[in-house]
Formats: sequence, C-alpha cells, structure tokens
Amino acid sequence: MGLIPRRHSPLIGVDISSTAVKLLQLSRSGQRFRVDHYAVEPLPPNAVVEQQIIEIEAVGEAIRRALIRSGSKARHAAAAVSGSAAITKLIPMPADLDEHDLEAQVELEAAQHIPYPIEEVNLDFEVLGAMPGNPEQVQVLLAASRSENVELRQSALEMAGLTARVMDVEAFAVENAFALLADDLPVASDAVVALLDMGASTTTLDVLRSGRSLYRREQAFGSRQLIDEVVRRYGLSYEDAGMATRKGGLPESYEEDVLEPFRLAMAQQISRLLQFFYAGSEFNHVDCIVLAGGCAALAGLHERVEQQLGVATLVANPLAQMILGPKVQAHALAQDAPALMIATGLALRSFD
Repeated sequence: MGLIPRRHSPLIGVDISSTAVKLLQLSRSGQRFRVDHYAVEPLPPNAVVEQQIIEIEAVGEAIRRALIRSGSKARHAAAAVSGSAAITKLIPMPADLDEHDLEAQVELEAAQHIPYPIEEVNLDFEVLGAMPGNPEQVQVLLAASRSENVELRQSALEMAGLTARVMDVEAFAVENAFALLADDLPVASDAVVALLDMGASTTTLDVLRSGRSLYRREQAFGSRQLIDEVVRRYGLSYEDAGMATRKGGLPESYEEDVLEPFRLAMAQQISRLLQFFYAGSEFNHVDCIVLAGGCAALAGLHERVEQQLGVATLVANPLAQMILGPKVQAHALAQDAPALMIATGLALRSFD
C-alpha cells in the first residue's frame, strides 16, 4: 500500500494520536461538504508513545468503540503515519518518462535517499507538475515509511473491522485540511501562515504559503504539561484532570496559578519554533498564526499568543463551512473541531 492515495471509494478518516483516536466521515451536499459521522475516543496511557503504536490491541479497541459511537457503517479507512516516521523528498525527473519508466526511476532515486533497505519500506510518489523554469523536467514528490509503521496502523484498523485503503503522511493530511481554512483567514492567499498543531506531548509547526508547506518542525511540549500540573496541584487522576481542563470544575486558583503560566509557556514555545524557522529561511515574519490540536480550544490561549507574538492568531475549525448530518451534535463537534485537522485531511481523501 502506498503512502500517497489513489482514487478509491468513500472512507472514514482515522487519526491515531498519543491520547485519542479521532474518526471523521464526510460526504458532499451540493457544493458543500457534510459531516456525517465523527467520534473522539480516548486511548489508555502509553498505548501510543512518541507517535509509535505500543499497545496495538488497545488502539484497535479504541477505534472499534469510536466507530460504534460515530454510527458509521464505513468499512474502509484512511490513516496516516507521523511526519517523524516518514521520509519525503522532492526530486526532479525527465518529463518524457512513461509511467512504468517513471516508477522504476523513482525506486532508484528512493534507494539513494532512504536509510533502510528498500524492501523494508512502503513508498509511493506523486507527480506535482513541471519544474519551475524547466519544462523538460517534472517535480515528483516521494514519500516513504518503514513497513512496520504502516503495518501497525493497518493491523489496528483491522481489529476494529476496517480495511486501510489509504496510508497518508500526517503533514499531507494537514495541508489537505488547511485548504478548507485558507479562504477564511484575514490575510492574502499567498501569505505566510504558521499552523501549530498542539497535541498532548508534541507541538508541530507547519509554515504554509499558498497552501504548500515551506517548513515543518516538532517541539516536545503539549497539553500533558498542563494536565500533569493539575494532577500534582489538585490530587486528581490523570483522566479526571484532563476532563476538568476541558469541561471546567477546578478551583478558582486554577486560572491564575496553573492555566495562565501554561498559556505563557505555550506562547514561548511557539515563539521558539518560529525563531528556528526564521533562522533557516528567507522569512523574518509570518502573517498569521492558526492554532490546532487539543490545546487550541483552551480558554484565552489564542489571545495570549497574539498578545505575546504580535501576530494575528485564530483557532482552526476545518469544519466551519460544512453542513452537519442528523447524528452529529453541533456543540460537541465545535469543541473538538480544532483537534480534527488530520482526521479532516484524511476524510477528504474520499473526494480525490
């Protein structure tokens, strides 16, 4: 199975993160997309560690529960390997190669760029178009991941009764979902946009221009720091602490003593990630910051980031312009939407 999708029947997007499984199924209604089914199901601690599946049965069971809760009857899925588990490379190729010769040439190139035996990897490629300024060559995007990364996700899906039709790369799924946000941003279409996906243990910066990724970097910082502090300070279980940060019910001191220091720390982490980008590129600013992931909906976070960094900042909602199906609860979806970027990008593969 390749890493870049081909045409296929409708499917459900399955995002396996370190703390939860997120499912999303879309359809078309006229010119708009419709959210037909979705669910977020928590994972046990350490079932997924550093974006690697450790307890495959626990992940498979969580997907099965999420599928039941979502009400979806889909049996085909799109999932993704993490950016750190994938190798992507843009390579130039002669434009006059037929499909068979192009595939053979890509395999030869892949062997030079991939630090594993070629028989131990899943790879795929996509022709993006002519090389700028050189019509005799085309740009080919090569994507590869070790077969075990792909197979673990396939197996977890199979345990839930799903067949993996597409195995993508998370960064490509994010780009796909970002296209739904781009027109609603308060900046020009060719603006430089920083998209921060803030998960439990990792914050990932994607810098995009005209919908294409310019830069990607991960930082080990996320909502786990906030939850750990709630556990330590208020004596709650990890599960109860996570629930309380989302739903409320913590003592009055929480806002000033715990949440505000975390918001400030997150703003500093984002600033640090951007400094790495500026240091390694021709750019010295971004035009807009978009916050995604489980952290993004924290009260006051986007205002704090905007204040600290002096850049217009908003919270991602890739589903904002979509119609909701009868089984979807609007309030719950609105809360979860910032964390559904990858699931949205995967669900959109139904329409490739």
